Amino acid sequence: MNTFGRALLATTAVGAATVAYAAGYERTRWTLRQATVPVLAPGARPIRVLHISDLHMMPGQKSKQRWVASLAELEPDLVVNTGDNLAHKQAVPAVLRALNPLLDKPGVFVFGSNDYYAPRLKNPVRYLLPSAKTKRVHGITLPWRDLRAGMIERGWHDLTHVRRTIDVAGQSIFMAGLDDPHLKRDRYADIAGAPDPRAALRLGVTHSPEPRVLDPFAADGYDFVMAGHTHGGQLCIPFYGALVTNCELDRSRAKGVSRWGSHMWLHVSAGLGTSPYAPVRFACPPEASLLTLVPRAVEAGQARAEGADFKSDADVL
Repeated sequence: MNTFGRALLATTAVGAATVAYAAGYERTRWTLRQATVPVLAPGARPIRVLHISDLHMMPGQKSKQRWVASLAELEPDLVVNTGDNLAHKQAVPAVLRALNPLLDKPGVFVFGSNDYYAPRLKNPVRYLLPSAKTKRVHGITLPWRDLRAGMIERGWHDLTHVRRTIDVAGQSIFMAGLDDPHLKRDRYADIAGAPDPRAALRLGVTHSPEPRVLDPFAADGYDFVMAGHTHGGQLCIPFYGALVTNCELDRSRAKGVSRWGSHMWLHVSAGLGTSPYAPVRFACPPEASLLTLVPRAVEAGQARAEGADFKSDADVL
């Protein structure tokens, strides 16, 4: 075999190994990301929030269901689900089975596009080159109403275009949420206005972290917004990060905690699933996040002009 043939064979082998890793091992390397975020009112007691997003559940994904159920052992004070729970018309029982222990905790949710519509086979170039304008074609309608009913029956709150104050760990949290901006179903006017200044936390919830909805949350005085949708980029390059976010959010915020403006913080979950038509992750394992929210004065002190620090780490369970 000549030099070119050996090089071609080696390249092919590396490519095959990379695909096998991304589609096999990493796609099911369930990871817990942890961060401490200074967003509570001064004097408030810390609150532990579990952020779950983008399950994209298929009925047969037993490993994912068991791992999500095990998160109840973390004893969060609040669970926030930012949507895209479904990937199949028969997946509602699987999602509710996975969430079952967590549904005993205080929880809130909004839905994403793949709660309403099933995924479809698409040209991957559309994902990697999001600027390419093509007509959106939805998959079949999914039984999101059944999922919503199952969550509400257990006490979770649907925040879709709702402003609500709930008690969490003996403290009041003012919350408001939006329908999916990715589908342009959001109506910020329905929740516009300053949140309750007496609350220990003013929390916004949305599926897709579009800047056009983050800006009004910040302008109205929210402390923190939680979102999903990006899959953390799903295909990332080590030491570079996400290639795309599948929305208008910049790549540097594809997952984790960041500042948005002078006051508000943002957390974007990399999510726990993928489309069944693109079942790969690379340098971006599936994750849930345990966020310890602390008072601004405790964590940030006198925050510098560019914003307070936060601590973050990720552990594989």
